[in-house]
Amino acid sequence: MREGQAGAAKNQGRRDFLKAGGAVTAALLAPTALTADAPKALPGLPFNPKTPAAMPTRNLGKTGYKVGIFSLGGQAAIERPNNFDVAVPIIERALDLGVNYIDTSSIYGGPDRWSEQYVGKVMAHRRNEAFLATKTKERTRDGSMRMIEKSLELLKTDHVDLWQLHDIGIQGNVDEVFAKGGAMEALIEMKEQKVVRHLGITGHFRPDALMACIQRYPFDTILMAINAADPHHFSFNTDLLPLAVERQMGIIGMKIPGRGRLLSSWNPPPLEQQKKGWEGMVLAPTPGTLTMREAIFYALSRPVSTIIIGCDTIAQLEENVQHAREFTPLNDKQVAEIVARAEPVSRPSLFFRFYDHT
Repeated sequence: MREGQAGAAKNQGRRDFLKAGGAVTAALLAPTALTADAPKALPGLPFNPKTPAAMPTRNLGKTGYKVGIFSLGGQAAIERPNNFDVAVPIIERALDLGVNYIDTSSIYGGPDRWSEQYVGKVMAHRRNEAFLATKTKERTRDGSMRMIEKSLELLKTDHVDLWQLHDIGIQGNVDEVFAKGGAMEALIEMKEQKVVRHLGITGHFRPDALMACIQRYPFDTILMAINAADPHHFSFNTDLLPLAVERQMGIIGMKIPGRGRLLSSWNPPPLEQQKKGWEGMVLAPTPGTLTMREAIFYALSRPVSTIIIGCDTIAQLEENVQHAREFTPLNDKQVAEIVARAEPVSRPSLFFRFYDHT
């Protein structure tokens, strides 16, 4: 059998296993039943040769991966419908600039999962250059198995480097995913079968639920909302961040500009238009108070491995990479000043901590 045919056969075997995993009973998922289809080993860690010269790198926790301090988020232009002509070039350019971590999710871009589609378009020929992270928001084992099967198909790969529980916000979410038949069963099975390399959690609502997850399972990473407004409302800095550091987790920061609301360059939509959105309960009547450089420097001065930011244009992407390249840590006085300046727009910039999460 030629190499291409052998690879196709191996990938088909894994697809067959995943399909079976969503339908058969737990007894059929015993290790003895999976031996034939289980992959023998994951490939080596991805490596983008442009990263070391492009920006500083940090350890992604205990994963053994050196991640660039700026990474590409899978939202903004990278989740809009039928946006291949804009989204795909942004992803390609990110890799060209030395970005070596790409974040996406099974829910970005709605039922069509546009974000995973765009990322997959690039991964089809550049998979080895990016640490690839996706997520499941399903709370059950079977639902999550269906999610990872489709993720692999859309991302044009037979494995992902990080699979995360998406949006853990309240204790009820924790109880669901750790219950019998819960999503954690799928995550652990997929890691054991080497369909996924590492496991993580994500959240932006409240710190307590994320801390409960960390106490219950040794996750490799945490993706958390952390921006200059954070200390003003339900702070993740106070207890959650130190716990993640103590556990030597890879810490990925998100919501760095608060969906733009922290930035002085942001032009608020009319209030009536804001009220129509899911985040409309926290209105933003004025622009923010920080520059993008200040927002990025604040986040990177926290003990994070990397930060993810979604981009609408290649120009935005290039600007963010430039800030990462020029980053120097802020001192305590500078951090305190930026936090104080963020206070007047802190609620709009933390809108995700005020909507109904039940």
